[in-house]
Amino acid sequence: MRYRRVLAWTLAAAAALAAAPPSAAAATAARTNCPRLSTKLDWYGDNRAHLQQVIDERGSCSGHGQHGQVPVAAFDWDNTVTKNDVTDATISWSLRHDKILRPARWRDTSKWLTKEADTALTKACGTDVPVGAPLPTSTNTRCTDEIFEIREDGKTMSGAAAFAGEWNHRRTVPQYAWVPQLFAGHTVAELRSYARKARTEALAAPVGSTRTLGTHTVPAYVRYYDQQRDLIRTLQRAGFDVYIVSAGSEPVTEEWSRGVGVDRAHTIAIRSVLDRRGRITTWNEGCGNVPASQGEAIPYIDGKRCWINQEIYGVEGAAAWQRQDRSHRITVGGGDADTDVTFVDDATGAHLVLNRNKSEIMCRAYDDADGRWVINPMFIEPLPQKTDPYPCSTSAYNEPDGGKGPVLRRDGSVVPDQEDTVY
Repeated sequence: MRYRRVLAWTLAAAAALAAAPPSAAAATAARTNCPRLSTKLDWYGDNRAHLQQVIDERGSCSGHGQHGQVPVAAFDWDNTVTKNDVTDATISWSLRHDKILRPARWRDTSKWLTKEADTALTKACGTDVPVGAPLPTSTNTRCTDEIFEIREDGKTMSGAAAFAGEWNHRRTVPQYAWVPQLFAGHTVAELRSYARKARTEALAAPVGSTRTLGTHTVPAYVRYYDQQRDLIRTLQRAGFDVYIVSAGSEPVTEEWSRGVGVDRAHTIAIRSVLDRRGRITTWNEGCGNVPASQGEAIPYIDGKRCWINQEIYGVEGAAAWQRQDRSHRITVGGGDADTDVTFVDDATGAHLVLNRNKSEIMCRAYDDADGRWVINPMFIEPLPQKTDPYPCSTSAYNEPDGGKGPVLRRDGSVVPDQEDTVY
């Protein structure tokens, strides 16, 4: 497993330290090894100073990370490291270039896909194309619309629910799991090539530009946030192991994460099970005590904690879903939405949130229970102030059964409603 690389590095560092106790000169060198965040990039308020303090206290500047415990930072990807969603950009490119293969039955693509969605997709996309052949989505607007509407809103174009049944709403969401399932039949290399082409196209499109996809208007551009790229690289220079943890498709996320210096071994997202020919299937790898399935345990809300615990810290079984002790938790966590709230809250040094008006994570952020939450507006096209308070005391928490409830602190007390003040 990937975490073994981290543990091997840690054990090697510890052995070296034991063999050669630090001298006064070495201690002085450690104190001067203080990588700095760029002062040329704008952050809100004193956020840069807060993040710099954590980097200095937990990284190579203080000598931490050299005593057998490598500090870890983990970031969500879409709308945290980039502006706009790179998975959607890949879907958009693929639909416009006829890269979705016709399944034998649409209901085979997801265990939760409804009869209404199956019927809508079959009618819109037709049955003239042989099973396993590319659908003509570049010209068939109805097919493109049905696929994107289901991905975007979990509904058919007529408004019927596209997914139904039971699932843990803090471990998965069917339309997220459906994205890699749409690419069943392709190889990982093929999907990566589509992501690369979509990346080139999205980075070239002007900021603010849109395109028409079927009858949908979608963002045409994606941008790396300069501040986040600088933060990630500064953390790496300071001795942090930096990971990306995304609810997108892993081959797609990997093609983008390398643009901020994060390699495949440090990129965690939805992992498809491959068939004997090495082709993507509609099954995803599992986490903790949840085996491979059609999407029961993706990196989503509590699922992100599970994947971090399993892949980075080697926590196995049901324990991977639980909050770990401080030595087995990340130091810095960054996200933008409720899907990130659990792992960002687990961070021991700084909880960085880009404000996209998502209730559960913003309730945690504004409550600032440990004084370590760092809230920043989006760096490109930030949202205006939310006029109504976040309903923290009543309905901001996403319940496992899909309901809504109050956000609770660790002592069980209720987080009061919060005003939006960072925008």
